Amino acid sequence: MSSKLNSACASPEEPCTLDMSPMIDMVFLLLLFFLVNATAIIVRTDPNVQPPVASQGKPQEDGRGRIVVNVRKDGSYTAEDFNIILPGEVEIADLVKKEKAKIDILGVVPKLHLRGDKDAIFKFSRTAIKAAASVGVDQVVFSVYAVNPPASAAK
Repeated sequence: MSSKLNSACASPEEPCTLDMSPMIDMVFLLLLFFLVNATAIIVRTDPNVQPPVASQGKPQEDGRGRIVVNVRKDGSYTAEDFNIILPGEVEIADLVKKEKAKIDILGVVPKLHLRGDKDAIFKFSRTAIKAAASVGVDQVVFSVYAVNPPASAAK
């Protein structure tokens, strides 16, 4: 077999080598393909909202289509960009409607991602849920800090 490779070379003193540049090009193309097709899901958190701790909390399997509304303990609302204050139900509905239109174009089901403070009363969360439902977003994801259940509860 080596005699065939040696006979294919131009001269017997020149070693036979493979050109690796097409292989390197293919690796870079694959890398670019996967980078472009990967979706990074980043949810910015409001530092004024401390979600409750839940022993039965589970990570959401599909993070696409989230419309984040933060509920602070004083009853004020902010969007995912927590510098945007949402004074009431009408403004929440407007935000959800605008974000829903963007998400519908992608073919994903929109969900209200509600980040409520652990000390906020549920009445504030209900207002945000009602506003989202009024514009057609009926799925709600509640954000919590998940902890492992105690060993006695796992049995």
